[in-house]
Amino acid sequence: MRLFAKLAVFLTLFPFLGIAQTLVFVPLVTDAKTSMRGLAVVNQDVIWVSGSNGYVGKSVNGGKTWEWLQPKGYETLDFRDIQAFDADKAIIINAGSPAYVLTTLDGGKTWRENYKNTDTAIFLDGMDFWDPQNGIIFGDPINGKMQLLRTTDGGSTWQNISHQLTLPMQKGEAGFAASGTTIKTYGKGKVWVATGGVVSNIYQSHDYGNTWQVYACPIIQGEASTGTFSIDFFDTKKGVAVGGNYLKDKDNSNNVLYTTNGGKSWRKPSVPVSGYRSGVAYITKNICLATGTSGTDISTDGGKTWRNISALSFNAVKALGNGAILVGGKGQVYKANILP
Repeated sequence: MRLFAKLAVFLTLFPFLGIAQTLVFVPLVTDAKTSMRGLAVVNQDVIWVSGSNGYVGKSVNGGKTWEWLQPKGYETLDFRDIQAFDADKAIIINAGSPAYVLTTLDGGKTWRENYKNTDTAIFLDGMDFWDPQNGIIFGDPINGKMQLLRTTDGGSTWQNISHQLTLPMQKGEAGFAASGTTIKTYGKGKVWVATGGVVSNIYQSHDYGNTWQVYACPIIQGEASTGTFSIDFFDTKKGVAVGGNYLKDKDNSNNVLYTTNGGKSWRKPSVPVSGYRSGVAYITKNICLATGTSGTDISTDGGKTWRNISALSFNAVKALGNGAILVGGKGQVYKANILP
């Protein structure tokens, strides 16, 4: 089965990527007892994942072997996002209420609770860090205001800065915690947050979340199950947004856009992805992967055209060197290698 999958991908991409390139999907884990949405790729060796049933997974040899952990006392939580810094330090957040932020400094042996919110409306969607000390978390609105948490001490403490975003969210507008990637930090202080539901917007800050601008995102929207589910930026100008309707995961109506001006405006590609996508990542300046429950697509021109290259189901994708790591809802972790 594995050989067939590799051969099928090779034959599909051979004419698309060119005579000197192909892409191979390699299964690393196929039977973990968790549905994974959180993914952090530190380097070629260190990879962390997180998911349902309170599980966190870690590999320190590029995915060859894995250690599976369950933070004690939090075994029932669904950890939708994870941020890792090395083989010892990682931060996880869960979906739903109560909301927790947990940190390990010893490779997952012990975990410290750095934040807890028991408000019945709290729902954290994703986090990202500018550097090892400065990070940000966003969540669904409470009383019309997006929830924003910021740390300046590496996650030891978190301050609620929701009041800094003075622009109210519309009724029925919220975030998606499908892969932890509707938030993206870049450089010194720049951050984008994407929303969906009845309306989809891009919220952008240039100063660590102190002030914000909002731009319309013309992706499919209007229902609770529609909108932007993942964003990635190659630099301060070039970005991609994917999403769709997760209840109709083979529908590809207006579910991928690209920007060349930092999210102020968005364009439709001439050839879209093949269905609902919950994860997108730049592998190089021009090569992007977008994945979801109905398959994976690749672009070799920065998001302007796409081609489906696999029907394998995944939730999230992150770049790893000249390739990527993908995780899914059926306990699977795969590596996608773009080979010369």
